[in-house]
Amino acid sequence: MSITELSRRVRRELTYLGYPSREWTCARTLDGVPAVDVLIVGGGQSGLGTAFGLQREQITNIRIIDRNPRGREGPWRRFARMTTLRTPKDVDGIDFGIPSLTARAWYEAQFGRDAWERMQRLPQEVWRDYLDWYRDVLGLNVENEVELMSVEPSGDLLVAHLLRAGRTERVPARKIVLATGFDGSGRPRLPQALIANLSKQHYAHSSDEIDFSRLRGKRIGILGVGASAFDNAGTALEAGAARVDLCFRRAAIPRVNPLIWMNFAGLLGYFGDLPDLERWRFMRHILEDLPVPPTQESVWRCRRHAQFAWHGDSQWSAARPGADGVEVTANGRTFQFDFIIFATGFDTDLTARPELGPIVDHIALWRDRFEPPAGERSELLGRHPYLGPAFEFTERTPGAAPFVRRLHQFTFGAMPSQGLTGAAIPGLKRGLRRLVQGLARDLFCEDAAHYYEDLRAYAQPELETLDTEFDWLTNLGTQAMQPNSLLQEFTREILATLGDEAARQDHPAGLMTRRRAPIKPVALPVKSKKKPTKPRLRAK
Repeated sequence: MSITELSRRVRRELTYLGYPSREWTCARTLDGVPAVDVLIVGGGQSGLGTAFGLQREQITNIRIIDRNPRGREGPWRRFARMTTLRTPKDVDGIDFGIPSLTARAWYEAQFGRDAWERMQRLPQEVWRDYLDWYRDVLGLNVENEVELMSVEPSGDLLVAHLLRAGRTERVPARKIVLATGFDGSGRPRLPQALIANLSKQHYAHSSDEIDFSRLRGKRIGILGVGASAFDNAGTALEAGAARVDLCFRRAAIPRVNPLIWMNFAGLLGYFGDLPDLERWRFMRHILEDLPVPPTQESVWRCRRHAQFAWHGDSQWSAARPGADGVEVTANGRTFQFDFIIFATGFDTDLTARPELGPIVDHIALWRDRFEPPAGERSELLGRHPYLGPAFEFTERTPGAAPFVRRLHQFTFGAMPSQGLTGAAIPGLKRGLRRLVQGLARDLFCEDAAHYYEDLRAYAQPELETLDTEFDWLTNLGTQAMQPNSLLQEFTREILATLGDEAARQDHPAGLMTRRRAPIKPVALPVKSKKKPTKPRLRAK
């Protein structure tokens, strides 16, 4: 099966799953501007999955924006430098249970079934290609190079201030989903004491876009011991770095990955339903006691190069520019580097997010809602947002800012509240369903009174007649035998259809209708049953 055939199959299968097809949300406006039901910020895997899930709930009044150009949404073509995903290749989730929409179906159509069987893990660039196809086959319209600048409340709506090509736009929205990835809850972690005396040309964070060709022949220092540290080391070595030294403060490289243990349906689906104390204990052990190690392939990738070395017990205490590059001091040792990469992860700090600036003081954190037992405190966990069951923000002071529940944070910052569901590919299967169902539930419940009035006004009869079947069919046949009446009705419907089609071509958004001219009856010639006669010849 080719990609073209697979795409046709996906679209056909979606027609089998479209019931009920009624679009049901209620329109809102702010100062005459129509509001969207959901604004999705982020066009990567989480944002695309959210949009498709909403479409399946017949919620189509949505917008998806991403600040990056098309194809560079998410980390995959910007700073994801692993050769393969660490996720098992048969993972599913954003397909919402449709087999032909899975990464496996796409891969087999692209490269063949034998290639799938031989492959151990998906190459990361292949995953990004799959996301491109997913977006296109589902017709998900992502508005690229549009950035969310700030959010503020306005009555029963939120107002998102967007920036596009230097121009701002105010967008009213009933709900906003922040699917903004790794740094969506804070910012890259950079040791301020180490970078204070360095110019930007001497260092970068592992999430920055780095031109590795400029590192050829250079001495590279990397601070960190996780997957991104080894991925950046491997990329620098393959680019021709003269030497790469990877330093970390621990005595040994971590070996146990707690995220693998988390991959089972019980925890992925229901972690968010646990009491606060149990969620706290789980996450404190996972995030503080069991740091995520590098993958086996990333270690081997580096060890293939003789100019690579790692150094445990090497906490950096100082970094200063010198005549021979940057001089770094670490536990009595001194290193000389031409360039430094800080693979130090991300800080959770909502105050670092400019889009939340006007409202951040109203958002509850875990330290605002939960007091851990003695000996179980965690500054790290305490900084995370305390989210509701559908990833929605909650109020720091109950009743003071109910509008914060209209924002849903589907990022790594959701881990203490909802587990892995908003943080990694294996969690998307359960996390997206929880998020989408919560959005749909809130939109419906908010307008329950309107639906009740709509029900009371509903008067469309299903029972068309109380006549017998014979009488009804006879009457129908009598009407059909009136040619002029039937022709007029048929002609009117045909012309109306053609007019609508022409209007749609001229105005794709369907915002303009055409006035139909009155249709004059047209009489068809009636054939005679008499036999034709030969013409008589007149005498001259």
